[in-house]
Amino acid sequence: MHQRPVSFRLKNVPASPIRKLVPFAVAAKKEGVGVYHLNIGDPDIKTPEVMINALKTWDRNPISYEQSQGNPAFLTSLKTYYERLGFSFVDEKHIQVTTGGSEAISMAIFATCNPGDEIIVFEPFYANYNSFAAVNGITLVPIITELSNGFHLPDREVIEKKISGKTKAILICTPNNPTGTVYSKQEMDMLVSIAKDHGLFFLSDEVYREFCYEGKKHMSLFSYMEAIPNQAVVLDSLSKRYSICGARLGCLVSLNEEIMAGVLRMAQGRLSSGLIDQIMASKLTEVPGSYTEQVRKEYQMRRDVLFQELSSIDGVELPPKPEGAFYAVVGLPVVDAEDFCTFLLTKFRDNNETVMLAPAAGFYATPNKGRNEVRIAYVLNADAIKRSVEIIKKALISYNI
Repeated sequence: MHQRPVSFRLKNVPASPIRKLVPFAVAAKKEGVGVYHLNIGDPDIKTPEVMINALKTWDRNPISYEQSQGNPAFLTSLKTYYERLGFSFVDEKHIQVTTGGSEAISMAIFATCNPGDEIIVFEPFYANYNSFAAVNGITLVPIITELSNGFHLPDREVIEKKISGKTKAILICTPNNPTGTVYSKQEMDMLVSIAKDHGLFFLSDEVYREFCYEGKKHMSLFSYMEAIPNQAVVLDSLSKRYSICGARLGCLVSLNEEIMAGVLRMAQGRLSSGLIDQIMASKLTEVPGSYTEQVRKEYQMRRDVLFQELSSIDGVELPPKPEGAFYAVVGLPVVDAEDFCTFLLTKFRDNNETVMLAPAAGFYATPNKGRNEVRIAYVLNADAIKRSVEIIKKALISYNI
């Protein structure tokens, strides 16, 4: 009997550059090799104790479904969080709880675009945008930013040249994954003006807003939301802010009533995000401000250690220090960074240890861009970062022989 093919959309979903080398890391660990994971934003910083205590004192049995929009206590805590940031106009009705920030991104793309539409992005960009674009049948239109100036935005004319009749939205991430770039007020003013003039939706991924360094200020799309209420959509996640990546909680926030009604219907289709996760995360209003500030200082220190250590390696191309988040895209003295990353996991060992990095080509849509670059997530402690760079330095010598 003739077998019908799987969907072309399935074949078009790319592998994650963050996770595609995982089988090599798993094999190395089975051999007893220690692997330093600088490939993924999964921090080693402790989750706030007040959240852990919510798990320790859990007494609800059975564990039921939650409301599709979100647990009421969690929604209220999110409203309070945004209010404390200065955005008191955000109400519970403007918030849709999502299963991680990833679902928020996918929902936003589905809500604003039809198959065949285009979204402008600035590359390098969060690699999983590619996956969400493929699943939703839309095209990402990349605008290149450069390592030499810290991946800041080009002039307005460069951006507007990429706008076509198919363009429906602009999608940004600030502080940026994978570059750590924090867009300035001038850059945000420009993007909002472009969105306004061309009638585009503006999707802003703000997962790392707390992590800005050396006086840099995060300019949130919330600051512009009342000026473009039907175009602005903020995408958020608790994963990095509170080191609860495994809880899979995020949210989508918009003043657009049609979008919010639609994403709620989508949420009803997947029933609900996890009850236990939301009850735990509803304690976010009890997390002291000192926690976030200490975490911010820790990441800044780790960034400085990483750049100090990398600067000792001949041929490494460093951007200006990242202004936020906990990532850096750096150029290595190799032709093919993915091949080098594979070499690290499969062939190179130093005292039975190695390092896992994320090849940066997967964070670009333009062919052959970023081939010699890697994204490094400085989510490990300073000693682990120093040891990781020592291994990378030795591996580059061995690889280039």
